[in-house]
Amino acid sequence: MIPDGTSIGVYSAARWFKYYNGMGDRLHVDPYLTGTVTSFSSNAPIGDSAPTGSTYATGVLQQIGNVAIYPEASENDLYPVDASRTWQPAATILEAVKMEKNKSVGLVVTSEFAHATPADFSAHHYKRNQYKAIAPQMAYQNLDVMFGGGNRHITPDIRTHLTRTGTTLIQDNKNELLNYNGNGKVWGLFQEGALPYNIDRNPEKIPSLAEMTNKALEILSKNPNGFFLMVEGSQVDWAAHANDVATIIDEYLAFDEAVGKVMAFAEKDGNTAVVIMSDHGNSGLSIGSRECAGASKLSLEELFGAVSKIKISASGLESILIETKPEAFKTVFKQYTGIDITDEELAMLHSSKNYKESDYTQVGTSENLAHNIVKIMNARSCFGFTSGSHTGEEVLMAAYHPQGDVPRGNMRSIEINQYLQKVSGLESSLEELSDRIFVKHNEVFKGMNCSINRDNPDIPVLMVKKGRNRLEIPAFSSVAKKNGKPFDIGSVVVYIDKNETFYLPVSLADML
Repeated sequence: MIPDGTSIGVYSAARWFKYYNGMGDRLHVDPYLTGTVTSFSSNAPIGDSAPTGSTYATGVLQQIGNVAIYPEASENDLYPVDASRTWQPAATILEAVKMEKNKSVGLVVTSEFAHATPADFSAHHYKRNQYKAIAPQMAYQNLDVMFGGGNRHITPDIRTHLTRTGTTLIQDNKNELLNYNGNGKVWGLFQEGALPYNIDRNPEKIPSLAEMTNKALEILSKNPNGFFLMVEGSQVDWAAHANDVATIIDEYLAFDEAVGKVMAFAEKDGNTAVVIMSDHGNSGLSIGSRECAGASKLSLEELFGAVSKIKISASGLESILIETKPEAFKTVFKQYTGIDITDEELAMLHSSKNYKESDYTQVGTSENLAHNIVKIMNARSCFGFTSGSHTGEEVLMAAYHPQGDVPRGNMRSIEINQYLQKVSGLESSLEELSDRIFVKHNEVFKGMNCSINRDNPDIPVLMVKKGRNRLEIPAFSSVAKKNGKPFDIGSVVVYIDKNETFYLPVSLADML
């Protein structure tokens, strides 16, 4: 379980927020805290979700933007990087347990499904935003469960493949998803992109992270061989980029509700291990700031009263104000935040840069409308931020194991992956699996006639001939053709344009 971009200050703020609002004073995660994790990129102490999540998934340190792939060597490498493996896809824990243990596998997120963290566990590329390469890989992984956002990534080919594999695709229908009682694979997607922030979510139409997690556990646990599930509270990170305190707290509490569902399941099941840690910190949230004199004398009301009145995210309020007549700004702002804005603040809102910032990582630093809304909100509170971007501090770790075999103390992200491999009971390492299923095509088909068909530039096809036999192997797919007849490869094929190489199972040579 990964609360993306959650720094330690978020836990403290969430607990006090609960206490102030009569919701108790403990988090579901609290009894299971065991230590901290130091996460980082291969060449930088501060990571982003692509390399840090990929290290949890693969055990391989990677560079910014990398998704489950061996990185380039760099003069700034923090630990040795094997340059001979550059661009080789790195097998993930999800792939390994599915292939070697016949476990069910699933991903539950609040981002769009092809976003960095879910992609880390189920796709391979050097660039996290290459969705045309990542989304089909995720579909052709034949996931048993995929819940989240991202309808815009469902291409006709993906839709056809889901149908061909007996996968039920449920789009924008919460009741249909939560009432599903079949035995097949299920994708449940909502919204064209990411789900709304939890604070903005319409509970009649969009399921909560806890609801999706509970349903995923119900489906995946039917497999007698067990399952692997990754759950991400994707948008704690996004709210932190925006320095939006109320939304950060609400997003984390929504994730913590999912933690409660998972821990209740694991303790009852008696055969499930759970590890919870963020992939990196973000924004340096603190209770108290240099602009807030005498903070140590402030009461709980003074610290948490104002933020508790906010009922919408800054971006949610932005979308409303964009459609609001300028003379009604004050009334609408008060309605959703409890804040009476000044004339100077009103003028600042009216002069906002283009009203909207398209890049969520820049919301906290550019003079867009959401940023100015946050400035007004934060001026009424005593929270501080060091930045609007990722930070390099260690993150909290929590864990559960039915026999008590949990990771403790300070661990590196690589060691988290090693723990996941151990509790999964894998017979071979992920590196060994990588060297079976992700081999360069010119090595697998050495001496044979190989060419690349680029009629579809997004999905190149490797053409291999030997005698009368011919293979057609599309990139980013797990289905190929021999002499025109489709067959399942058993793992996804990855094409890297940087070296014009297909990475595929060595066993494919036997087809010819």
